[in-house]
Amino acid sequence: MASLQQRATGKNGKYKYWYIVESRRVNGKPRPITLASLGTADRLLKRITEGDSDKVYSCKSYSHGAIAAFLKMAERLNIVEIINSHTNSQKSYMSKKPLRHNLTAGITLLLAALGRNSKPTSKRGWWQWAKKTSCEYLLRMSLCKINSQHFWDLMDCIPEENIPLIEAEITRNIVKQYKIETDYLLYDTTNFYTYINSQNDRCTIAQRGKNKQKRTDLRQVGLAMVVTQTDSIPLFHETYQGNMNDSKVFSKILSKIKKRMVDIGFDFKNNTMIFDRGNNSKKNLAKLTTKKYHYVGALTPYQHQDLIEEAEGNFSKVIVKNKAIQVYRAKKKIWGEERTVVVYISEKLKVGQLAGVYQSLEKKKKELRKIQSQLRNPNTRQTDKTKLEKKVCSLLKGQYMEGIISFEVEKDTKGKLHLNWLVNKKKIESLEDEFGFRIVMTNRHNWSTEKIITAYHGQADVESAFKRMKNRNYHCGGSRFHWTDQKIKVDQFISVLSCQLSSLLHRELKEKINFSGSQEKMLEILNSIRLVALAKKVKNRKNIQVKYQLEEMETEEKEISEALELEKIHIKRPKIMGVRVYNSKQR
Repeated sequence: MASLQQRATGKNGKYKYWYIVESRRVNGKPRPITLASLGTADRLLKRITEGDSDKVYSCKSYSHGAIAAFLKMAERLNIVEIINSHTNSQKSYMSKKPLRHNLTAGITLLLAALGRNSKPTSKRGWWQWAKKTSCEYLLRMSLCKINSQHFWDLMDCIPEENIPLIEAEITRNIVKQYKIETDYLLYDTTNFYTYINSQNDRCTIAQRGKNKQKRTDLRQVGLAMVVTQTDSIPLFHETYQGNMNDSKVFSKILSKIKKRMVDIGFDFKNNTMIFDRGNNSKKNLAKLTTKKYHYVGALTPYQHQDLIEEAEGNFSKVIVKNKAIQVYRAKKKIWGEERTVVVYISEKLKVGQLAGVYQSLEKKKKELRKIQSQLRNPNTRQTDKTKLEKKVCSLLKGQYMEGIISFEVEKDTKGKLHLNWLVNKKKIESLEDEFGFRIVMTNRHNWSTEKIITAYHGQADVESAFKRMKNRNYHCGGSRFHWTDQKIKVDQFISVLSCQLSSLLHRELKEKINFSGSQEKMLEILNSIRLVALAKKVKNRKNIQVKYQLEEMETEEKEISEALELEKIHIKRPKIMGVRVYNSKQR
């Protein structure tokens, strides 16, 4: 029930204002929560005398859809209790239970994941986002004290060796509750740059390497992940040192992936691992055979020119996803084992490779013209012919650039140097015949050619999951601001958890209402579904009635709200949320 409350502001309480407040129990104690400001006494009197005492006022509005949907899903998957069961309470600043501000480690990590899904911020700025949502109202908790230190302390309660156990339990519940398809397991790696100081020797996992976001000036952390092909739902992740190459990482975690799949109840005989050619090595492929993996991988055309030559002239037409492509299939002994290989021409790849050559060519031509202009300038200092030739040779280096541009450095009668160059168009035309080839290999010898190619095309799904994790508007993981190995691993777990929840919700909407938008579009719509507090002063009564309800929605918002039953969540919040929070007496 709401009521009117007067508060004094200014020096010596000079200014007095009236507010509509609602008494709520926060952490077990009653607290007044401000819903709306009614202004001064004169303004309030004017409202009453003008006869609008029965008028309904919108006091406060909260972003509601995404928070409500994810909290409901977290309750269904029992995420909070699973995390809490694997915490370590042996900390000097902790009590017997890992707790801070009456919040457990489980709910803290979940709230971090929800924030990352809806509006990625620093952990210091998390509350600035949360207070604009219905999170406090749904959980009946005060969240205003959640800051970076809060997250730091409760993340510290998660031993890094327990992260795989937590993820395995959550994933087991996902498979059980949502009946996800697990025939294809897509594997890939990526890396995230950090801001860890180069002199910091307390962190071993962040190292310098080839960064995929072009930040080679910073230390980076690697992330390997296995996702489902159908909905890109993460099933496994591993955080590794940023200077490890893909092949070495693949060799290191193959056993862990198999153990995870067995632990969550998969029939390993029916699963097929799909990976990119960067993970290839003779040792790795031997391991796949030893551990009885079924797989679909790729080979580098440059290293298997004999297969390309054999395929040319022996192509046949195959329909893959309603498109006709030229395919050559055979069984070949590669690295000591017989494998089915499929050579095909990808027009999309061919166009991309040619575009790359032309872009590179334009850059080279621009630099050559710049050198020519400098040589013609009479004020330019004369250079040695040999040095100039070496400079141009170095400039013309690059993938596929060999032989495309020929040049000559001449010296005239006055001793001045001139650069002449020419583009070999025939060489470019010959590249068009070499581009576009893909080679796929598998030990699924009984699969059709179409099925092998379709399975390999699914590799793009895991790359899409990584792109979403690097999206600055949604998800945005990366452990950029942590500087110990344990914190980095816990933060990566939070990122993967947020990705799991978002992918599951997207899958649910596709099944229920045939939603065709992206995950980002889904989150945008959910965040626009708002919960509003309505206050009404009833005649002949002292109190003010407050009612919470969803704001009027657009057609798409209403459809999603009905599919996820969001209109019921704020009404049954204590029963639905069921999040365990210890109070001060339990401490």
